[in-house]
Amino acid sequence: MQISQILDKVDAGDIALPEFQRGYVWTRDQVRGFFQSLYRNYPIGGFLTWSTKAEGADTRGGGSEKDGTIHLLLDGQQRVTTLYGVMRGRPPRFFEGHPATLTGLHFNLQTEVFEFYAPAKMKDNPVWVDVTALFQGGLGNQLLTVTQLAEGDASLQVAYIERLNRITQIKDRSVHIDEVTGEDKTIDVVVEIFNRVNSGGTKLSKGDLALAAICAAWPEARPTMNAALSTWSAAGFDFKLDWLLRNVNGVLTGEAQFSKLADVDVPAFQTGLKDTIDSIGFLLNALGGRLGLDHGRVLSGRGAFPVMSRLLHHHDGSFPDAMTRDRLFYWYVHSFLWGRHTGATETALNQDLQALDDGGVDGLIDTLRRSRGGRLLVGPDDFVGSSMGSRFYPLLYMLTRVYGAQDLGSGVPLRDGMLGRLSSLQVHHVFPKARLYEHGYSRAEVNAVANFCFLTQDTNLRIGARLPVEYLEEVEARVPGALASQWIPTDRALWRVENYPAFLAARRELLARAANDFLRALHDGPSPVELTPSSAFGTARSAVATAEPAADEDVPGLTALLAELEAAGLAAPELDSEVSDSRSGAAITVAAAYWPQGLQEELGVPVVLTPDTTAEEQAALEAGDYRVFHSTDALRRYIAHLHS
Repeated sequence: MQISQILDKVDAGDIALPEFQRGYVWTRDQVRGFFQSLYRNYPIGGFLTWSTKAEGADTRGGGSEKDGTIHLLLDGQQRVTTLYGVMRGRPPRFFEGHPATLTGLHFNLQTEVFEFYAPAKMKDNPVWVDVTALFQGGLGNQLLTVTQLAEGDASLQVAYIERLNRITQIKDRSVHIDEVTGEDKTIDVVVEIFNRVNSGGTKLSKGDLALAAICAAWPEARPTMNAALSTWSAAGFDFKLDWLLRNVNGVLTGEAQFSKLADVDVPAFQTGLKDTIDSIGFLLNALGGRLGLDHGRVLSGRGAFPVMSRLLHHHDGSFPDAMTRDRLFYWYVHSFLWGRHTGATETALNQDLQALDDGGVDGLIDTLRRSRGGRLLVGPDDFVGSSMGSRFYPLLYMLTRVYGAQDLGSGVPLRDGMLGRLSSLQVHHVFPKARLYEHGYSRAEVNAVANFCFLTQDTNLRIGARLPVEYLEEVEARVPGALASQWIPTDRALWRVENYPAFLAARRELLARAANDFLRALHDGPSPVELTPSSAFGTARSAVATAEPAADEDVPGLTALLAELEAAGLAAPELDSEVSDSRSGAAITVAAAYWPQGLQEELGVPVVLTPDTTAEEQAALEAGDYRVFHSTDALRRYIAHLHS
C-alpha cells in the first residue's frame, strides 16, 4: 500500500492509530533521520495492523469501513504519525507530544540534507525548502525558486528539480502491511504476535491493546481517563493510564486479564470507569486520613488498588464499616511491604480478586498469609533497606503520621495540614550525610531507612549538618519524649558517629515493634489511634514530605545529566526508585535513577543508574535484562553512542 493511501485511510478512520499510553516519543533528530532515509530510499520496515470490530463506532478518523471493521496500527505508530504530521502540516487529532517535533522540517537543495528551521541560516534563503509546503503545494510552486537559484545553469536546474521530485514521490512509496485478523486473535494472542515481531523495540502491553480497542469504539475514553489522572496529579499523585485501566478491569470483570474487557460494551465501560474514578478518589482520601499516606512519594502498593476498588464496588462505593476498612488496610500495607503485586502481576491479582469475591477481606488476608509461609510480621532486618525508594520508607512515614511523632524542634505532632512558614515536612538524616561520608560510610549505609526521620523544614534547617551527639541531647532536654516518639534510641553512646551501625540496629528494633503494634491494631479492629480526617480530595496538602532526588554528593554529575536528557527530549527517570525482579517481584536494588521503558520509550531497554551494587545485585539486574550503569559518565557515553 502506498504511503498516501495509508494517510487517506487514517483520515477516513479505516486505519486508526491506537492511542497507546506512551504517545508520540520521537525527537526532531529521529524525524530528520527518518526523512533522510526515505529520501535515500533506504528500507523503513513494514507495518502491522489488527483488524477488530468497530460496529457502528464513531472512530477518531471520522468513520469506519462499511463492514464495521477498523484496522488498528500496532507496529509503525511513530512512523505514520511522523509522515502524517510533516505531509499534512498538522499532527493527527489523537497526537500527544511536542507539536514542534513535526513542524519546520526543511531540505537543502545543495547539500541534500534535512534540518529543522533555524532563522539565522534559513530565513530568506532559497536553498532551504519547506518540506511540508512542498508536499502541500506540489513541485510546481517551487519551479520559480529553482530557476532563480540555478542562475541559468540548466544541468543544475534539472538536478534541483530531480531532488525535489524525490521528496514528493515519498508519498507514492509502497509499504508492506501485515494484518492480524480472525476471531481467534484475542488481545493476549495479538500482544504475543506483536512482541515476537517487534523484539528489538518497545514491548506492547495488553493494556495498550485493550485501550486501543476501547478507544476505537469510544474515542472519549482516553481523554476522560486523562482528565482523572490530571486531577490526581494536581493533588500529588501521579498514576499511569495503564494502571487506571487495570482498576477499571478489576471493577468490571473481577479478573486481571485485559482480554476480559473485550466482553464489556461501551455503556458498561463508561459506567465502570466513572465508578472506578470515584472509588480511587475515595481510597486516596481514606489512605491519607487513616494511614497518613497523603502524597505520591509515600503511596506504595499501587498494584493493590484494583482489589480495593473491587471491594468498594461490592459496597456501593464506600466501606460498610470501620472494621472492614482497617482490615483492608492491614492487607494493603502488608501487600506492598512484601511486593505482592510487583512480580507476575496478573497471577497475584487474579488470586486476590478471587479471594475477595469468595471470602471478603478475611479471604484476602488468608491468601497473603499463606503466600508468606503463614507469617505476616515485620522484623528489624526488614528495615535494612536504604533510600527513599525502599518499600519500608512509606511504612516509616505512615508510623510517623499515625503515632503523631513529634517535631524535634517544636515538639508539635507532625500531621496533615500544618500551616505557617517553613512548616512543611521534610526528610531528615539523623546522622548527616556529609559527616557520614567523611567517616567512610557507603551510600547505602548513609541512606539507610533507619537513618531517616521527618521534621518541619524549620527544624531541619536549624539542625543542619550537626552530629547527633551534638544536637540530640538538646532535643531531649528541651522537648522530653520527642526522641522516643520518633523511635530514636536514647542511649547516648549510640549517638556517636563511630557507633552508627549499632544505632541503626537499635532503631530498626524500635521501628519493627511499632510497625507490628499498629498493624496488629488494624487487624484486630479499628485502632484507637485516630487521625484528623483528611481534607477533601484534590485540595492542596501542605504537609508533604519533600522527596529528595539523588543528590550530586551521592551520584556525582546527576543533576547535570538530567538537564541534558531533558534538553535532548529523552525520558525523565524515576529517581531513587526500587528495581524489582519482573518474575518474582523481589526487590533487587534501589536505583539512583531508573528508566523502566528505556531512555527513550521507543527503544524499550530498561536502564538503571546505581553507583554501587553487590555482586548478587549486579547478577540479578543482568539476568533481568536491565542495562546497568555505575556512573553518570558511563551513561552519558552510552547515550552519545545511541545518537551517533
